[in-house]
Amino acid sequence: MADLKALADAVIRGDQSAAVEITKAALEEGTAAKSVLDDGLIAGMDIVGARFKKNEVYIPEVLIAARAMKMAMEILEPELVKAGVQPVGKFLIGTVQGDLHDIGKNLVAMMLKGAGFEVIDLGVDVRPEKFVEQAKSTGVQLVGISALLTTTMPGMEKAIKALKDAGVSAKIMIGGAPVTQGYADKIGADGYAADAASAVDIAKTLVA
Repeated sequence: MADLKALADAVIRGDQSAAVEITKAALEEGTAAKSVLDDGLIAGMDIVGARFKKNEVYIPEVLIAARAMKMAMEILEPELVKAGVQPVGKFLIGTVQGDLHDIGKNLVAMMLKGAGFEVIDLGVDVRPEKFVEQAKSTGVQLVGISALLTTTMPGMEKAIKALKDAGVSAKIMIGGAPVTQGYADKIGADGYAADAASAVDIAKTLVA
């Protein structure tokens, strides 16, 4: 039987070649794609996320683990599609208009993928209209808006207003260094996360 614990460990260590090899071997042995995803890749990223929250690992380690997961996912994705495995939810993410910062957003996107979400990343400097257009055309359940500058935070309020005015039913999460729970409440966001690991937890509760 494929050693899915070894796959989880490869993700935790950020060992891309081991993650890819074990994923291939597991599929060749006939292990179900969903089991490889849940018991191998997601199990590994869950541990990385928990350690990140406790400050036992930092952003570089999380990025390395996420890259290992991404390489393995490239092998696994066609098999998941064939097996009809649905993502946990669809998540649209972008950095607000006027803001070009993307490290935090990229980290959240990687952690969400690591938790089984389908992520549509709009990049940086995203206009409110773009959030609306993409949310409508993709039918996402969640929209995540990031800002790293206090000067671009008002763009979050504009984006949320545009989404609500357009009748988009997706739940909206915000985050970024200057953002607080108080600000999220004030502008009508459904969720706020202080870091990438918390963002995954909140996303899971919002789609549940």
